[in-house]
Amino acid sequence: MFTLADLRIPVIAAPMAGGTSTPHLVVAVGHEGGLGFLAAGYKTPDVLERQIAAVRGDSRHPFGVNVFLPQAPPTDLAGVERYRRALEPAALARGVTLPPTRVDDDWFAEKVDLLVGLRVPVVSFTFGLPSADVVARLHSVGTSVVATVTSVDEAIQSESRGVDALCVQGPDAGGHRGTFNTSDKPESIPLPVLVAAVLDSVTLPIVAAGGIRSGEQIAELLAGGATAVQLGTAFLRTDESGAQHAHKDALADPRFTSTVITRAFSGRAARGLLNAFITEHDAGAPWAYPQVHHLTAVLRADAGRRGDPEGLALWAGTGYRSATAEPAADVLTRLWQEACA
Repeated sequence: MFTLADLRIPVIAAPMAGGTSTPHLVVAVGHEGGLGFLAAGYKTPDVLERQIAAVRGDSRHPFGVNVFLPQAPPTDLAGVERYRRALEPAALARGVTLPPTRVDDDWFAEKVDLLVGLRVPVVSFTFGLPSADVVARLHSVGTSVVATVTSVDEAIQSESRGVDALCVQGPDAGGHRGTFNTSDKPESIPLPVLVAAVLDSVTLPIVAAGGIRSGEQIAELLAGGATAVQLGTAFLRTDESGAQHAHKDALADPRFTSTVITRAFSGRAARGLLNAFITEHDAGAPWAYPQVHHLTAVLRADAGRRGDPEGLALWAGTGYRSATAEPAADVLTRLWQEACA
């Protein structure tokens, strides 16, 4: 079974759903000695299977797949419908139709079956914990299981479930917070403090994640007891990233000066660059994931086609200004050289 200690460079490219984490990015990071992750979120099992095949066709290095846990049925469907009415003027103006409200589990069971069948080296989970049966099935084929946690309590729950490692996500992380409950607001404990608290409470290996932008931070977190670190935003602008060009460009655009936590795009707390969509809609968005995500999808797709960053979910951690447009291998090598120095 693969372990984090097997990595030549203890740096992980975070799974970024929505097309950012491409097979090319996974292969590039793995080739340099790190660990790349595919993001299963929002993908059909067929698409995920093709991406896994693409990684294995180009690389013999270990890699991971991240899976979103199914969410409890929404309790605020009335809020979703109110939000739909608030978004309809923008949809009409763009000539797009908002979809019906969806209540689904993102093909969770089918994806687990696929990952077990393909014996993927590492599988991580976000937005909750898999059942003990799922963990046992993955272990039975030699898969290492990682749980994403944002608090000491979540870490303790995860250890009792039998996972092999924890991805400890701090408050500066870009994109969705991995809280177990949809409506939980992110804690503000700095990542090094959170990592230390988790290490005092469990015996599992720790991956530190969230807002990491420099080799100095990597060295500090590893010295503080983390076995590896995970970076997402640092790889957003790389050649291999599948992020939309408008998203990549916004990270370096002086018009965007800050990140905020918002539920405007998905109905769940996530950090992104403050833009017009958030300013207009955040206050009216209900805590309803993934219903809000599906509701806003057509508006975000339209903004992407037009290259309009003001309508995109510009997910980014607080270190977004350090993201560079270059090959992923160069990003990984430079950060690790800085950490070693």
